[in-house]
Amino acid sequence: MLLNNQIGYEILVPAFVFKSFHAKQLGDDVALYIYQHQTERQPKPILIGFNLEAEREFFRLFISVEDIGPMKAVQALTVPVRDIARAIESRDTGYLKQLKGIGNRTAQKILATLEGKVAKFALIRQGEEPVETVSSEDFVTQVEEVLVKQLGHKVKEAKDMIASALERNKHISSPEELFEEVYRGEASE
Repeated sequence: MLLNNQIGYEILVPAFVFKSFHAKQLGDDVALYIYQHQTERQPKPILIGFNLEAEREFFRLFISVEDIGPMKAVQALTVPVRDIARAIESRDTGYLKQLKGIGNRTAQKILATLEGKVAKFALIRQGEEPVETVSSEDFVTQVEEVLVKQLGHKVKEAKDMIASALERNKHISSPEELFEEVYRGEASE
């Protein structure tokens, strides 16, 4: 329950987000990125909290899969988004079936809907808060900004990941290609 100006809000958090609260003490400040869901069939707003903006973005993609709504997604996200994204990109249905409420058919739907769309989420740094960096029109700087602000990497670490990717493939000409190369490098380690 979140209390703000004498108004209480119930915020659901996936299990992997809840685990990050274990290091907190009662009264500590907590910052969450909130996803709000409300429909005609569900007029009471549902608020779902995430530690990183990238986790919320992944959640939006995850609930775009047929038969996965916000409540099922919250229950299914028992492990970090990074691990689920890696399972999707490597077509690991066995791993996806380990998620709460996900069977073989739903795992296949997840792969069909999200494969090739979630590689950047596999780069989320676990247990880190995002660090600010300067923005630029250059695609290398755009990728660095996403790695730092949304995926939680430190600036130096992001620069090193990008440099390694550019060293492996000198013909990269777009942010998407650079993300793919950075992901390939991380996946091979």
